[in-house]
Amino acid sequence: MSNPPSTFAPLTKYRWVICGLLFAATTINYVDRNSLSVLKTTLEKDLNWSEADYGWIQFAFTFAYASFPLLLGRMIDRIGVKTGLAMALIMWSAMSMALGLVHTVIGFAVVRFLLGVAESANFPASIKAIAMWFPQKERALATGIFNSGTNVGVMVSFGTVWLAESYGWQWAFVTIGAIGFIWLIFWKWGFDKPEESKRVSPAELELIQKGQPKVEEKLQLPWTTLLRYKQIWPFLIAKFLTDPVWWFYLYWLPSYLSKERGRDPMKSALLLALIYTGASVGSIVGGWASGFLIGRGWKVGAARYGAMLLPAILMPFSIVAYYTQSFTLCVVLISMATACHQAWSANVFTSATDLFPAKVAGSVVGLGATTGGIGGMFLTLLAALTIQWTGNQKLVFIWAGLMHPTSLFIYWLWLRADFTPANVDSPPDVTQANVPLLGAGAFLGVAGMALGVMIWKNWEVCVNAAKLAGAAGAATAAFGVGIIGLALIYAGMAKSRPHSFATP
Repeated sequence: MSNPPSTFAPLTKYRWVICGLLFAATTINYVDRNSLSVLKTTLEKDLNWSEADYGWIQFAFTFAYASFPLLLGRMIDRIGVKTGLAMALIMWSAMSMALGLVHTVIGFAVVRFLLGVAESANFPASIKAIAMWFPQKERALATGIFNSGTNVGVMVSFGTVWLAESYGWQWAFVTIGAIGFIWLIFWKWGFDKPEESKRVSPAELELIQKGQPKVEEKLQLPWTTLLRYKQIWPFLIAKFLTDPVWWFYLYWLPSYLSKERGRDPMKSALLLALIYTGASVGSIVGGWASGFLIGRGWKVGAARYGAMLLPAILMPFSIVAYYTQSFTLCVVLISMATACHQAWSANVFTSATDLFPAKVAGSVVGLGATTGGIGGMFLTLLAALTIQWTGNQKLVFIWAGLMHPTSLFIYWLWLRADFTPANVDSPPDVTQANVPLLGAGAFLGVAGMALGVMIWKNWEVCVNAAKLAGAAGAATAAFGVGIIGLALIYAGMAKSRPHSFATP
């Protein structure tokens, strides 16, 4: 349903209001999800939680957040961004408030699971909205701006400590959950398709629609068919390899600073502010860079590679953060690493909309979020085992420093300079078997089974290293790899007739 006519004159930069709404939603998303971590000590004291209890509660969220982006991304492609993101935010705000009403470990786990389901819709919806509202040269900057809400949300979430101390932890959850419902008022008022919005001037609409379809069509395209397009694979591989790097800094950095540097980051607001401010700056600058290059006449592929190259080159220097004796240099290099990752992420997300039209952006980004989530779940176990066996995080720092250049090399190897968008209106010939897909599916199926067997046979070792929830998460990720392998086999099999590509 379109909005009623605005009493204000049409604007020429209304698309940036849309970007601001997405930034606010992403900030709320990360405040809601990070509030439990911030209040962990208080909840452990009041509710007598063990570390295992807390681990299972976090596992419930992580499992849902990794499993559901694919389904919700496809749903958003079907019902549209406005309705899809509104439904997701209503659910995650309600679940955040519900955390103030439960008192058992099972209750927290169930609510956090539902919170993870709803919050997994944010990035598929937001990237699709950016593809609808922004010309290609501005998409990475817009993505970088709204994506910086992830870092702002983490910093703002520490304000829940004050809420808990002033009014009790129950009211802290209720308050932060209620903020989402306030956002919904602005979303309902402010968002529509560009061509239906009364707030967009003809000049801005022409700019937005230049080089892309004027109408956001809804395509009935099986997501397994998307896997037959070569353009999707560098994006999925990059998410699988580099998303866990962010998970590493987000979840393991406090432990490293505390145990190996003798500093308590929870008591150093300035330290956390520096690290996450660096990430926010990186997200915005990285997005701006590729748009700047396009504006200077660079082709889209070259501009994306150029903006991804600097983070990829700088990330290996983050390894020095582990070896340096200077704590100041260590913090500077870690801040650089978070900034580089977010600059990289802004362009990787945007590459999905370079290579696929907006009408399937939710499904494509949802697939990427799922592969990134699976990689992140493996990281929990691998990092814990490495730390247990070596007594430090050195190897994990080395791994984290090498993933981005590896991913950029895969992008180049796979696509070269060809950033030609996939023509999803012209179906691939699904009556013929796709041998590469069948081979990749067989490999992942066997790999998932082998990883599952390894974890099962070394269950006690895994539990000792990563707690029961961490081991269960890795086992779940192994199962997920196997399922993806089966999905690839199905996608690569010859079908009796082509898929329907009709639009409803």
